[in-house]
Amino acid sequence: MFCPPGTTGAILCVGNFAIRAYGLLLMIGILLGAYLAAAEARRRGENPDHVWDGLLVVFLLGLIGARLYHVFSNPEGAVGWSYYRENPIKILYIWEGGLAIYGALIGGLIGFFLYAYRHRLAVWRWLDITAPSILVGQAIGRWGNFFNQELYGPPTTLPWGIPIPLERRLPQHLTLPPETRFHPVFLYESLWNTLGFLILFNLSRRLGHRLREGDLFALYLIWYPVGRLWIETLRPDAWKLGNIAAAQVFSLIALAAGLAILIWNRLPGRIRGAKAPTEMPETKTPTGMSEA
Repeated sequence: MFCPPGTTGAILCVGNFAIRAYGLLLMIGILLGAYLAAAEARRRGENPDHVWDGLLVVFLLGLIGARLYHVFSNPEGAVGWSYYRENPIKILYIWEGGLAIYGALIGGLIGFFLYAYRHRLAVWRWLDITAPSILVGQAIGRWGNFFNQELYGPPTTLPWGIPIPLERRLPQHLTLPPETRFHPVFLYESLWNTLGFLILFNLSRRLGHRLREGDLFALYLIWYPVGRLWIETLRPDAWKLGNIAAAQVFSLIALAAGLAILIWNRLPGRIRGAKAPTEMPETKTPTGMSEA
């Protein structure tokens, strides 16, 4: 059924229940990323079931991290902690938007390490397996911002600028003419992530024999933050720590971590392409997740 006017981002409504593009695209991105990671694990001779078994704990902790980052942020002219402090029930309304990728990465990595520790996986090897797939999930998930009419930049006359209705505009843009178009920041990030996936995917196949375990994940930690550093300059609603956007601070930290991994991998004594055992013998529970 068609949704009533004002139901932002909804593509199908049944009574009071709405299926929103934001959540749908998020799930598509996650499942496609998991499928690609499982295929890569199989190609490397690993057990692809670990991707699906670990997905739930990684997803849940990633979702919690993504939401908490957004809730405790303080973006200029946009919804943040000052709003949620007065409307705590709204913290649960994730379908309205408000999931931060750096919070998702922190939470997801915690979930990954818990699962890897429980199942004695080779951490660096499995981080390499999943690194390109993370970019796929991010590239697809960003289109949810388009349907929510958020994550746009300053006004532009470029042909790919997008219209934003007055009710979805930031306060500083309310006086602009209705026909004003804005930079589609979500699109720039989606394209950057797609390009990053293609690069990492090809590196893993063409130069995989020359890479060391952890290199692909390190390159992810470099690629995505580099893009985010310049993309963030287009966001008028950025949460700032002093004079710099918080996302840029996290980008610099991630970038430094990626460079450190690459350097550490090339210190004297490090073995090129070490093939550590992926797991020790274990007694797997029926669900594969109950003790993760």
